[in-house]
Amino acid sequence: MASVGTPPLSAGTPEQARHGMRAMTVDIRDPATLAPVRSTSELLVPGPAGDLPARLYLPDVAGPVPTVVFFHGGGFVIGDIETHDDHARLLCHQAEVAVLSLDYRLAPEHPFPAAYDDCLAATLWAIEHIDQLGGDASRVAVAGDSAGGNLAAAVALSARDAGVSLKAQLLLYPATDFREDETHHSRLENAEGFFLTAEDMVWFGNAYTPSEELRLNPRASVLLETNLAGVAPAVLCTAEFDPLRDEGNAYAKALVDAGVQVRHTEFAGLIHGFYGLGVHVPAAAAAVAALNADLKDLLG
Repeated sequence: MASVGTPPLSAGTPEQARHGMRAMTVDIRDPATLAPVRSTSELLVPGPAGDLPARLYLPDVAGPVPTVVFFHGGGFVIGDIETHDDHARLLCHQAEVAVLSLDYRLAPEHPFPAAYDDCLAATLWAIEHIDQLGGDASRVAVAGDSAGGNLAAAVALSARDAGVSLKAQLLLYPATDFREDETHHSRLENAEGFFLTAEDMVWFGNAYTPSEELRLNPRASVLLETNLAGVAPAVLCTAEFDPLRDEGNAYAKALVDAGVQVRHTEFAGLIHGFYGLGVHVPAAAAAVAALNADLKDLLG
């Protein structure tokens, strides 16, 4: 964040961090590099504490298409529809899906379970109002990057518990374990120098799950869920130089062990956040295309 004129996350305020996130994304984005979509429209989705802004992206494809409810990353503290507009457009264009991108409530003003509650409510709303979205009720998925991947995983679990059928979940380098005393080697190996730092993770985690009780909740630390059977098939990716790599890999293994269909790739040479780096990094662009192709295949 220092490179865009704001202090390191742990030394600043949430507002400074949000400003820094927009400076690194929205403010320097070249519209000419955005993936084409047929249309976008602004929506309000009812949430448990009031209406939530959302944006619907439609692909240039005839007939009903799958709908993906997308939750942006940003450590539950930063990020919004605009910072992840490029992500949503890429997903819409390459996977040929309708994307409903949600602005959920952010921590620390709204700690767990606020964001999770918002994302679950939006997903259930999407299923009930599928005619306004992609139009195919049999092909609804959830997706997210980083914090959003955590939220997508948690929503998929709760959908399973509620008897709601999701076709797939796309988990991009997800956070899965908020326990501070749990040693995942990648947190140490990739603690500095690869965009997301160990200090950032502590700062984000304390904002979203400020107590031990919250950190142990399996809708926050999804890796602690003891019953993963029957959850939606997953496309899950991790990155070699990511502090979150090992907990993401552990969640992929836990899903496989529970009999869930999983397409898991650990991308060599890439860092946390690579889904938004394809314009600058050919290897990231190739990884994103592969992930979106896997999701498209799962969605049929």
